[in-house]
Amino acid sequence: MTTIFEVYGPQDARERASHDDCVMPFAMWCQLNNFSEATGRRLRKAGKGPVFTQISDRRIGVTVRANREWQESRKIAATTNTA
Repeated sequence: MTTIFEVYGPQDARERASHDDCVMPFAMWCQLNNFSEATGRRLRKAGKGPVFTQISDRRIGVTVRANREWQESRKIAATTNTA
């Protein structure tokens, strides 16, 4: 699997990911979140993923903003040990 940095280079990848309205292709979104495309498809099918954008008839993607909001919604509180 090719990384975002191999495709765009480290600097370009950071700049590309910093623009809120930039649409990442589905595979890049999966890679950015460190899971497989199969897991990404399962999340989408279950309605547990971010808002997806239709790029073309056969391609979907996720905006940087939608990904960030989705990640924020998945935060969990730190647990405390009370004994």
